[in-house]
Amino acid sequence: MELTHEENDQVLRRREKLQALRQVGIDPFREERFDRTHLAADILNKYDALEGKTVRIAGRIVAMRLMGKASFMHLQDGSDKIQIYLRADDLGEQRYAVLKLLDLGDHLGVQGEVFRTRTGEISVHVRDFTILTKALRPIPYGKEKGEQHWYGLQDVEARYRRRYLDLLINRESRQILLGRCQVVQATRRFLDNEGFLEVETPVLQPLAGGAAARPFLTHHNALDIDFHLRISLELYLKRLIVGNVEKVYEIGRVFRNEGMDRRHNPEYTLLELYQAYANLEDMMDLVERLFYHVCLQVRGEPFIEFNAQKVNMTPPWRRGRLLDLIEHYAGVKPEEFVTLESAKAAMERKGLPTENEHTVGGIIEKMLERFVQPNLVEPTFVTDYPVETSPLAKKHPLDPRFTRRFEGYVACQEVANAFSELNDPDDQRERFEAQVRMRAEGDEEAHPYDEDFVIALEYGMPPTGGLGIGMDRMAMVILGAESIQDVIFFPQMRPKTQ
Repeated sequence: MELTHEENDQVLRRREKLQALRQVGIDPFREERFDRTHLAADILNKYDALEGKTVRIAGRIVAMRLMGKASFMHLQDGSDKIQIYLRADDLGEQRYAVLKLLDLGDHLGVQGEVFRTRTGEISVHVRDFTILTKALRPIPYGKEKGEQHWYGLQDVEARYRRRYLDLLINRESRQILLGRCQVVQATRRFLDNEGFLEVETPVLQPLAGGAAARPFLTHHNALDIDFHLRISLELYLKRLIVGNVEKVYEIGRVFRNEGMDRRHNPEYTLLELYQAYANLEDMMDLVERLFYHVCLQVRGEPFIEFNAQKVNMTPPWRRGRLLDLIEHYAGVKPEEFVTLESAKAAMERKGLPTENEHTVGGIIEKMLERFVQPNLVEPTFVTDYPVETSPLAKKHPLDPRFTRRFEGYVACQEVANAFSELNDPDDQRERFEAQVRMRAEGDEEAHPYDEDFVIALEYGMPPTGGLGIGMDRMAMVILGAESIQDVIFFPQMRPKTQ
């Protein structure tokens, strides 16, 4: 974010003030710590108990009104902001004169008594202060009623590129980003209480499996071989199930070399969990209880907001077969998906391009995305996905063209993906071979053949339920964010051109 001419002038003035401070023996970068007794919120919430008591607080100057013999400022810490009152009679003329060398954004530590001003505002009457940091760049501010104050960073791209300013200035952005942390914390506590063990699996993998996505490549110099950054957590967690670790989960970063939009970021946080001797219905029950729990913990109620309406997250969620939902919302009957030719004809009839479609399963999922997903506002489990797009799920016992898989949708967003996990090594080998053929036909996202994983299954993996949830997407839905970038502290951005 380039500085304007006016901002460059401010930088020069701030550096002049820095030099003036050092000339009077004050180095605003010397202090290593400040011993605080209270946060701003403590004083505001417990005024009756603290009135007249001496406190030590520290924070960033976010407003200031300097006058001849008395001045007011607001300090903001991580909890809230509070007014401070400074007088020349208390500090001495020389010490009071130093205040003229302060700017918005500087960090200040103060000691003084808690009181109310004549206008009723809870404040701290300062008896001593320490300059903790000098801000050399101006933080966006305006002027109103003779007082300097922050007005907020409005440019969306600047907010993402300078997230530290966004956190400082925009209360709503700060609440959403900190809320995202609460979503992850609440999820972790829920799974720990359910008896799941949190584990860590490799980020660098010889094969990038577990999802249909293009990986990032990197080179390991010591081994002189290429590795992939993981696109999923699945196959290593399942190996732990084979090793008799019966309930495992991981919340970790995954990397997919794909496009960016308001629902996708190439680097994101994924939760995957696996439970031995559990099936698809057990995973549905777990998802319902997890989202309900997190909503209560983060929002204080079992509702989220979407398009000015409240969406109830209370179990049970609606359930529907994928082909039935396509028939309901798109008017395409299940029998039209029997052959690739009839499926393409249905797709063309609905106005969708078919030149890149090579499987019935791929066409079914395109229909889902185009016609069904925009209607799934209330929490919904969509079941029975095609085998071509679900290479790691058990086949449906009544129709082997489909699998024991569901995706969960809330507020028109996919929030969960789960299987009754495939544990037949011969079937898995055949699925991998089919994926290899799809890759040879040009599908760059087809699953690689992972021989070691098949060998692991040959040692015997018990019936297992598995679940994946994108934590960024989950946070988006629960917090009502409009873009995935709003819930990622530092989203990927295209480099700025000069």
